[in-house]
Amino acid sequence: METKSHKQLHIFFFPYMVQGHFIPLINIARLFASRGVKSTLIATPLNAPLFSKAIQSSKKLGIDVDILVIKFPTEEVGLPQGCENANLVTTLEMNEKFIKATLLLQPQIEQILDKHRPHCLVADTFFPWATDVAAKFGIPRIIFHGMGFFALCASRSVALYEPHAKLSSDSEVFTIPNFPVEIKLTRSQMPNVPKQSAEITNLIKEARESGEKSYGSIVNSFYELEPAFADHYRTVFGRKAWHIGPVSSVNKAADDEASLDRHECLNWLSSKKPNSVVYICFGSMTNFIDSQLQEIAAGLEASGQEFIWVVKREKNDKEEWLPEGFEERMEGKGLIIRGWAPQVPILEHQAIGAFVTHCGWNSILEGASAGVPMITWPVSAEQFYNEKLVTVVLKTGVAVGAKQWGTFLDVMTEASVKREAIEKAVNQVMVSEEAEGMRGRARVLREMAKRAVEEGGSSFTDLTSLIQELGSLGA
Repeated sequence: METKSHKQLHIFFFPYMVQGHFIPLINIARLFASRGVKSTLIATPLNAPLFSKAIQSSKKLGIDVDILVIKFPTEEVGLPQGCENANLVTTLEMNEKFIKATLLLQPQIEQILDKHRPHCLVADTFFPWATDVAAKFGIPRIIFHGMGFFALCASRSVALYEPHAKLSSDSEVFTIPNFPVEIKLTRSQMPNVPKQSAEITNLIKEARESGEKSYGSIVNSFYELEPAFADHYRTVFGRKAWHIGPVSSVNKAADDEASLDRHECLNWLSSKKPNSVVYICFGSMTNFIDSQLQEIAAGLEASGQEFIWVVKREKNDKEEWLPEGFEERMEGKGLIIRGWAPQVPILEHQAIGAFVTHCGWNSILEGASAGVPMITWPVSAEQFYNEKLVTVVLKTGVAVGAKQWGTFLDVMTEASVKREAIEKAVNQVMVSEEAEGMRGRARVLREMAKRAVEEGGSSFTDLTSLIQELGSLGA
């Protein structure tokens, strides 16, 4: 669809260098391109191949996205060569250097905007300087947060009113103030400032301030999933925002074809009954210690349910994170995938009956779009908010009982969630009396997600109005 301006609309997309942020933004760039917008992604040398792999599949469908490569200043900040992705950061000190490196990207982005003069810059929230850089060239900067409206509103209310500041203990409960529904949390489930370095605390503060000055936000969500919070964000907080998701549905045919070719787990799933398998995956950043993985294994075995479990471990002779003889006993009943798994095709498979998730926003959205009930196990970032959306608002899942927020770099000394809690939550979603109700509500969400991105749907319409608005600014 062409914009009103005579010149084709050109947008630059600048994702933060971490899987959970750049995958949705790549999809957003493809989505704009599918609507006739010239889309260019900015990538660093090591991440560019990951970008082009995703984009290749859309080329077959006639959707073209350009990639522009910039240098990532690893040497300048003392990071090892090739450390261009936050997934590779293993210590707090490395994380501070990584953030410093992202601040040093500003001059390169200025040169690019000066040379290409696009109509708009869509940049991740973790590049707070991007708002001023865009303003220098008279173009709007739109923010990509990587989270949904519920968490955007919750984190904003908590930052404004600090309801957890006056509590006497970490386990004391507070209610989020000035919020569309009653949500209760404890201080131990909140992002912990002492645990975060000054760099991170400062980055979050600057991101919030730069957000105030930006043109608005693109949100990977759909209106029907969180209507009260989309309205709250726009009216009570007065922020411009467009929901254009779920963006994982963009060019799915091409992606599915690519991933189905290479994963035997989908054949395994096809031999199972509908809604009979639990899928367990904690995203690309979460690392559990051996004793926690053992509790998961024991809880799964005790539940008696069939499962697919994605674990970030290499196969080796002595696997101390698994109970003795576990894989032999689970033969045919459980499948362990080490490393990467095609999450969207797995979730959409009719055999999947539940999803054990760390509550990262991409996973929540993919689970909702696939119509799968969830077992929530938040770890970090805004995940404890996302858990409340699933368990309290949507009522499509149960909490496993995680109590402690941590950074992705925290080293746990013991398992925080025990096997009994895991077994109970799994059976609650799979076979309890309330399971059918959760499944029914989840299926309704799946239909809403599908409709939202179709012509005339809420996300399709929001995207149209954003493209028209940017077109009239550029005219």
